[in-house]
Amino acid sequence: MAQEVKTMVEGGKAATGPLGPSLGPLGLNLAQIVKEINEKTKDFAGMQVPITLIVTDPVKKTYEIKVGIPPTSSLLKKEIGIETASGKRKEVVAGNATMDQIKKVASAKMASMMANDLRGAVLEVLGTAFSLGIKVEGKDANEVQKLIKSGEIEI
Repeated sequence: MAQEVKTMVEGGKAATGPLGPSLGPLGLNLAQIVKEINEKTKDFAGMQVPITLIVTDPVKKTYEIKVGIPPTSSLLKKEIGIETASGKRKEVVAGNATMDQIKKVASAKMASMMANDLRGAVLEVLGTAFSLGIKVEGKDANEVQKLIKSGEIEI
């Protein structure tokens, strides 16, 4: 029977220390697993990435590593180059995104979203942008959502 270990690692910077307690008892080559995780997550440097390690055969010590997609908030912050969100979104703007950046994040997250199409995914990402205090082309993210819903902005 396959065993699963789920954890979060920083993209490209997984280490044996934090992973040891959960993976050590499985008898796998921890250094090799960490190396593979770092290779698979290097594009998400600076972000927390969900990882699932599936031990397919404990006797033969075979496994599979599945890399999830970081949270929308992390992708947005990386895309527009900010470290933190605004704690006071009504008073302080954390950053400004373009519609192309919003679409890029929506495309990356679409598989794990409730949205049926890119338009729906963009609306979801705009909701996250609003909560982080990120403007979109100088406008409030909620305002951009309304413009999309009214048809004034086409996706």
